[in-house]
Amino acid sequence: MARKRTAAPKRAPSSHKSLRPTWEGHLRLSLVTCPVALYTATERTSEIHFNMINPKTNNRIRMQTVDAGTGKPVDRADLVRGFEVSKNKYILLEKEELDAVKLESTRIIDIEEFVDADTIDRIYWDEPYYLAPAGKTGIEAFSVIQAAMGKQKKVALGRVVLHTRERVCALEPRDTGILLTTLRTHDEIRDASEIFDKSLPKPERGMLEIAEKIIEQQAAEFDPTEFKDRYEDALRELIARKKKGKIVATEAEPDEDDGKVVDLMDALKKSLKGGGRKRAA
Repeated sequence: MARKRTAAPKRAPSSHKSLRPTWEGHLRLSLVTCPVALYTATERTSEIHFNMINPKTNNRIRMQTVDAGTGKPVDRADLVRGFEVSKNKYILLEKEELDAVKLESTRIIDIEEFVDADTIDRIYWDEPYYLAPAGKTGIEAFSVIQAAMGKQKKVALGRVVLHTRERVCALEPRDTGILLTTLRTHDEIRDASEIFDKSLPKPERGMLEIAEKIIEQQAAEFDPTEFKDRYEDALRELIARKKKGKIVATEAEPDEDDGKVVDLMDALKKSLKGGGRKRAA
């Protein structure tokens, strides 16, 4: 069963031909192969980025690559990668040696198997990408693979090399293309028992019933357009005010923890009466 999709926000239409792909290669299902291109499905262009400035001169700070032993600057072009085998002991690897370690998946996404989406624990899902045909050659093969996956309602599992690292990935039909999502490996997932207690106290029946009613009151359909990055918005407002030369005053944040012991049942009843906490604008 494929994951329930939430419609992405509508934007001005643009051709993927004007976008630069993250990766180009081939998609292969058994003996069927077609050229494809991979594009990032998310963008961070709207995020605010800062530069480090010397306030005495208003000049940007330039970071230097410095030898930790001699303290002298080193040209980045002269650097090589090193793997630490013991303290301050490294195995040096030249670019040519790294390039020689090639995997077939560097240019081929080989579909290995098909699974139901709900059998993949949500903790494994990582970064989303759009996979589209690269040119007109092989577009029919891409169409066949995409349509067959949609009809079978299965998610394909394969591998792709991104930024010199091989990633397991899940592929599923989306609109007229394929949504490729990289998956974390089992070794990357921390054992929850390291964090969670083995047991929790059993809730009182009355409290549990009230909590369930609060959840029912606040039940809604997920709409990503309703959620904004309030910190980013506050930063933009701050920058706009500073740009106009306004003095920016800071307000002390209210201390929600006043040290008083909260009566849980009383808090639940008040929450139920008030309809629960509303989503912040």
